[in-house]
Amino acid sequence: MPLPTSQRFRRRLLLQTLAAAGSLPLLAPQARAAAYPDRPIRLVVPWPPGGAVGVLARILQPALAAELGQPIVVENIGGAAGRVGGQAAARAAADGHTILLANDTFAATEALPVDGAPALRRAFVPITQVITAAQAIFTHPKSGLASIQDFAAAARARPGALNVGVPGIGASQHLTSELLLRAAGGLRVEHVPYRGGGPVVQDLLAGILDAAVLTFSAGLPHAQSGLLVPLAVTGAERPASLPSVPTAAETIAPGFVQDTWIGLFAPAGTPAPIQARLHQAILAALADATVRERLAELGFAPSGLGPAEFAAQFDGTIDTFAAIARERGITAQS
Repeated sequence: MPLPTSQRFRRRLLLQTLAAAGSLPLLAPQARAAAYPDRPIRLVVPWPPGGAVGVLARILQPALAAELGQPIVVENIGGAAGRVGGQAAARAAADGHTILLANDTFAATEALPVDGAPALRRAFVPITQVITAAQAIFTHPKSGLASIQDFAAAARARPGALNVGVPGIGASQHLTSELLLRAAGGLRVEHVPYRGGGPVVQDLLAGILDAAVLTFSAGLPHAQSGLLVPLAVTGAERPASLPSVPTAAETIAPGFVQDTWIGLFAPAGTPAPIQARLHQAILAALADATVRERLAELGFAPSGLGPAEFAAQFDGTIDTFAAIARERGITAQS
C-alpha cells in the first residue's frame, strides 16, 4: 500500500538530509573558508506583495534565519511577469547572499522569451523545489457565476467576453488557464494582465474582473470570509481547507491536473558547498512544525526535491508552457 503523502515527505526529507550530511566532510574546508553566511541574506521575490510566493517567503523567513544564523531580508521586486526581479537577483554576486524564490512563472519566462532579455534559466542554478500547490479560478459573489460549470457555459456562449485577471501575460496562472480552457473544449476568455497576484485580488474584490486565476492560497482568506467564490482548483484533489471546492478534473475538464510549484534558486556560479547549505536549510525549514502547519492551512504541499530532480521538473514545465503558448499564439510582455 502506498505511503500517505506526509509519510512520503518525511522519508524523503530523512534520506535527503542524510545524503547532504554525508557530503559535508568533503565540502567542509571550502565552506569554512567562505564562512557562509557571514551577513544577512537577501531573498528576492519577483512579485509585488500579496501573492503566494511572497506569502511562502515570509512563512519560511524565521525558520531559515534560525537555521542559517543570519537575518533573511525578503525583497519584493515586481514587473514583467517576474522578469524584473529575476534579472535583479541574477546580477547579484554568486555567493549565496542573494537568492531567488520563484514559482513556475520562472519556467514561463523561458517558454516565452523576450527579445534582448537574458535567459534566466542559464542565469540560475535550481536549489530546491520548496512546495507544490493548486491554482484556482475565483470570482466574486455578484458575478452571477455560481459554479465552474457556469463559468464554462458563459465562456462558451460569449467567447472572449469574460474578463479573467492573471498576474501577467505569460505568468504560470495565465498559461495554466490556457491549458484548462483547452482541456475544457477550447474555451476562450479575455485574460487581463497585472503585475502580480495581489493587484489581481484587489480588482476582483472590487468587481472590476469577472474572474481570476490565482494560486489557491492567494484567494483563500477572501474565500473563507465570503468575499470571493472559488469555482474550481487545478490540482488532483479538493483543497483540505475548503473541501466543497471541486477540481477541474471532476467537472469541466476530465483528467486535467496542473499544479504550480515554488522553488529556491541561486545565481549561476554559486559554489557547490553553498548550494548544499541552502538545500539543507530549506529541508530543515520544511521539517519545522510551525512551517508545516502554516503550509497545510494554505494548501501548500512540502516538496524538498533536490537540485537534479528540481531541474528536470523545471525543464519539463518549460516544455509544457512553450507548447500551449505556441498553440494559443501567446507572446511575452517585454
